[in-house]
Amino acid sequence: MIHKLAPDEGVSPANALSRPKYDRSRLSAGIVHIGVGNFHRAHQAHYLHRLFNTGRDHDWAIIGAGIKSFDASMRDRLEQQDWQTTVMELDPAGFSATIVGSMIDFAPIDPQAIIDTMSRPEIRIVSLTVTEGGYFIDAKTGSFDASHPEIVADANNPRTPKTVFGIIIAALQQRREAGLPPFTIMSCDNLPGNGHVTKTTVMGLASQMGGDIASYIEDNVAFPNGMVDCITPATGPREIKLVNETFNLDDKAPVVCEPFRQWVLEDVFPQGRPKLEDVGVEFVEDVAPYELMKLRILNGGHAVIAYSSALLGHTYAHEGMADPLVTGFLEKLEFSEMIPTVPEIPGVSLTDYYHKIAERFANAELGDTIARLCLDGSNRQPKFILPTVADRLEAGESVNGLALESALWCRYCTGTGEDGSTHMIDDVHAERLKATALEARSNPDAWLAMHDIYGALGEDETFRKAFAKALKAIWTDGTRATLEAYIKG
Repeated sequence: MIHKLAPDEGVSPANALSRPKYDRSRLSAGIVHIGVGNFHRAHQAHYLHRLFNTGRDHDWAIIGAGIKSFDASMRDRLEQQDWQTTVMELDPAGFSATIVGSMIDFAPIDPQAIIDTMSRPEIRIVSLTVTEGGYFIDAKTGSFDASHPEIVADANNPRTPKTVFGIIIAALQQRREAGLPPFTIMSCDNLPGNGHVTKTTVMGLASQMGGDIASYIEDNVAFPNGMVDCITPATGPREIKLVNETFNLDDKAPVVCEPFRQWVLEDVFPQGRPKLEDVGVEFVEDVAPYELMKLRILNGGHAVIAYSSALLGHTYAHEGMADPLVTGFLEKLEFSEMIPTVPEIPGVSLTDYYHKIAERFANAELGDTIARLCLDGSNRQPKFILPTVADRLEAGESVNGLALESALWCRYCTGTGEDGSTHMIDDVHAERLKATALEARSNPDAWLAMHDIYGALGEDETFRKAFAKALKAIWTDGTRATLEAYIKG
């Protein structure tokens, strides 16, 4: 169990700890969630926990699920503490923690067991966080990768699937055969149009399976889009020690996060949903404007500080944000090139949104690493940076700052810092990125020629010239001088 404290014991007044106010034995499941990582437990599970604390919707508890080795490890740890998680909010004004009790079970790490769990009549939503790169979608074109070996295997063996999406389709088929209505499929991953992306993958695989399952899904299954936000660093020994010592607990898998959450959802749930608007979730007809705001200003902002900070030798995001060169680069690029591509949202100040983001990035208590912000660039750049480049070019506007961001990513991907130190390129295409980044030192076009990342942008003359100029400056003058020149220019 998590608790060392007896129910009536307190903690230091400076550190508030809250436990479930509801009787967890009286909860029943309504959701199966695939991918019980840190973000899910700090975000969706936390929202549901708060809703249950209001005394309502106790039939919407979560059953966890997953098929990877790390899912098995998470299941083992959470089982020891009755599926509960301590979520600690790292607010510089004072730490607080919540023992989140909204998960009541975790399906065995077995495809058929997960299918059977999803097929239970009371399950009305299947949600998932399988990372941005887990949808078998080409990062640049947005098309479904029907040739992926795992997809081909599931298409040929629809009754014994191995992928998450094959499992979802098999569960929908099993429910259909049992005369049960389909569940809603809700992605909680940080993707543009995450509902559309999920539908593309599910429909793409279903269409390969034969029969009429694809048309059944098209006609009957909802895929609401959602925008999610909460900075949630990885949990390591530092975080485990911090949580357990601060609150006198024994949690094997705690989560630390910032004291900020946002969730904007399309209200498309044919089989019903929990009343999450009571705890701050915004239900709207169209998520796209909110999503674009976050993807370009926040996620794009993370990319801006990531590679500049790494090359300047910073380890943590807050260290980067304490460097006037990093913050100057971020602010100038945001207001000159990024924010102007984001349409106004009634009742929302984009300027205030940016300043809140800068405050969040600078939170020293988070310990958010620059290495985490730098990972998976080949998947993130086409989502968070390059669409802004495309919009600026189409409008005939300057892309000098965005080209500099791309050049910093390229320089980072050589695997060495300016002081000769080495760093790991945490990317599925790491070897190719490193080789191409080294070639680009003398031939900048080689970097932009990675068509799966840059597409037609790599052939745009304006972008090519701006990129080549920025990369040459980084190699010739160094990152610090290049950023100084950009900020002053």
